[in-house]
Amino acid sequence: MRIAIGADHRGYKMKQALVEYLRSKGHRVLDLGTHTPDPCDYPRYGWEVARSVARGGADRGVLVCHSGIGQSIVANKVRGVRAALVTDATAARLSREHNDSNVMVLSSLKSTSRDAKRILSVWLKTRASGGRHARRVREIMRLERLELDRGQGKRE
Repeated sequence: MRIAIGADHRGYKMKQALVEYLRSKGHRVLDLGTHTPDPCDYPRYGWEVARSVARGGADRGVLVCHSGIGQSIVANKVRGVRAALVTDATAARLSREHNDSNVMVLSSLKSTSRDAKRILSVWLKTRASGGRHARRVREIMRLERLELDRGQGKRE
């Protein structure tokens, strides 16, 4: 699987551990930064990872920042991205089964690197369950298109 990953300076250490973990599991990793622990702004990295997933350059994306909230907000601005902030394996599983999340956001404040590896493993192994959940994901995507079309002066 091709996985894009990014973090700000507060998530740098965890991102590095996850890059190593993903590669050890045979995944192709696109590390979009940051590449140092020096202070930086998170939106750039969230946007790049989300766009990589939306455009097909990666199958899934992983983001890390201190709380995870900012990265979630940024990633969900990209059309076609369903980013989920997860803090445990149950949330990771449900975000895939019910919401077909394609970007997972982790908090370096709420999870250790060891926890993050376990959460990531569950998220990567879990498939979307389809059925009523697929119908709801299609509705989310329809609403997303509707909102974007309205912003461009179009009507449904």
